[in-house]
Amino acid sequence: MSGQPRVRHNDWSVIEVPALGAWEPRLSVSVVVPAYRSETLLPIVLAGLAAQTYPSHLLEVVVANDGPDDLELPEVRPERTRIVRVASGWGRANACHTGALASDGDVLHWLDADMLVEREHVEAQLRWHHAIDHAVVLGHKWFVDPEPVLAAGPAAVRAAVADGSVATYFEGRPREPHEWVEQTYERTDDLRSAGPRALRTHVGATASLRRSLYDAAGGMDTSLVLGEDIDLGHRLAEVGAVFVPDRSARSWHLGPSHVMTQRDRVNDHNDPYLADRVPDLRPKRRPGRLYTVPYLEVVLDTRGQPHEAVCTVVDAVLASTLADLSVVLLGDWDALTDERRSPLTEPLLETRLVHASYVGDPRVRFLAELPEGRCPAMFRMTLPGAGWAPRQLALAAMLMHLERTHHGLRQVYCPDGSVVRIERTAAVSRAHLVADPGEDLDDVVDELFGSWWLEAEDAGFVAVADMRRPRLPGIAGPPLDPAESWRELHERPHPHARPHPNAAKAGTSPRAPQSGPRPDPAPEPQPESAGTDRASLLARARRRLHR
Repeated sequence: MSGQPRVRHNDWSVIEVPALGAWEPRLSVSVVVPAYRSETLLPIVLAGLAAQTYPSHLLEVVVANDGPDDLELPEVRPERTRIVRVASGWGRANACHTGALASDGDVLHWLDADMLVEREHVEAQLRWHHAIDHAVVLGHKWFVDPEPVLAAGPAAVRAAVADGSVATYFEGRPREPHEWVEQTYERTDDLRSAGPRALRTHVGATASLRRSLYDAAGGMDTSLVLGEDIDLGHRLAEVGAVFVPDRSARSWHLGPSHVMTQRDRVNDHNDPYLADRVPDLRPKRRPGRLYTVPYLEVVLDTRGQPHEAVCTVVDAVLASTLADLSVVLLGDWDALTDERRSPLTEPLLETRLVHASYVGDPRVRFLAELPEGRCPAMFRMTLPGAGWAPRQLALAAMLMHLERTHHGLRQVYCPDGSVVRIERTAAVSRAHLVADPGEDLDDVVDELFGSWWLEAEDAGFVAVADMRRPRLPGIAGPPLDPAESWRELHERPHPHARPHPNAAKAGTSPRAPQSGPRPDPAPEPQPESAGTDRASLLARARRRLHR
């Protein structure tokens, strides 16, 4: 959709929204409330929603009951409120997705079943969705003791929300902010300078987005039972989302969150799941590992390319210090059959040799064409052919430069006129959302995220003709003397050999292997006398201490 505000990085201040109460809403909204054993707090939550300034005919509430018992709707509730039962699966993500599928609003508004919202909460969030179709709006909240509103009851709470006095229930009582979120807001000017990292504050207790954006991101990962909001936030960023914290969307979290009470345990649980799914969480990933969602996807069209050159390029990519990547080789792979052929002169020999070289490597995929839609990795590098390959450190350096600049595009110009492209998936996705018909997409990416170009030599790319494919050391030949071979290996180690742990110790070298089996340890000396006199007891004590 063109004609929308063009947000650079995540500086949402360019989006103009009307003042509260001074505009005419037109979008319908579905407030989805995932509920698990929420009989106590749900009536208070619905009472707050019953007093919203957003037009009632545009607002529906869908309570997704994930608990073992049936829920009944309380008397005080919005006009259009219903309960849907979670038929299969369990957990917040599953309940939210169930509620989303059952709802029909233009906008989805997540609201946990322990969130009491003030009267302008929904209106404040919905303003943004009328101005831009790829915003994710995050509400503001305080953590408080629910006792005062439970004692008052739903009818009184609804009246207090309607007249704007609900905060008086919590006067003089402890209230806590969402501490780490507020710290992030403070460091990043309310996410205006957060850039690609803005997604990390996507916590779903109160958040809203267009249904179309939710569908484009693939919806909630219903296999997750914790951490689903960060995972969804990553995929929303990948389809071009802008994250907007709105402090006018005020709410009260009735009780502490799981993270506040068990932060270390929650993080320990979530880290392996999120590391596997969210490449943006780089510190949670480990060097040398492969993950379900790669950090970088490298694309090379092999058609018309000599297999030796293709293999040199792919080997260079796979040998990079950046191991968190996948390779897509484009080619006519379906044409390869097992029918009788001339092994050395068949027309598809180059294609067959490339396929045979990498069919066993799980990092390499064989496709005829790239699928439509966004890249599955956070970055995509498209190689212009098999003429140029990266040095071992080049990819890690290029990606780090992109990360530190928050840029969306990096181009490497090779001496033969070909160009290597590295694109940030989120930048390309957002450019597609706002570009006018016929507008150059690279120009839009540059406007929204920034771009840069380098010469091949400066970027660490070299001509394939000047490269030699690395090989593992040979092991053929007659048997060598163990001690002599050991000394030779450690005095002149092979470049691919792993250094011995003792090599870093000053003045030490690893001991050479000894001939034959390891001898049994010497027997422990026995005392001449097993008496109980003082000298004998001291001797035993010294032997125990020595051991």
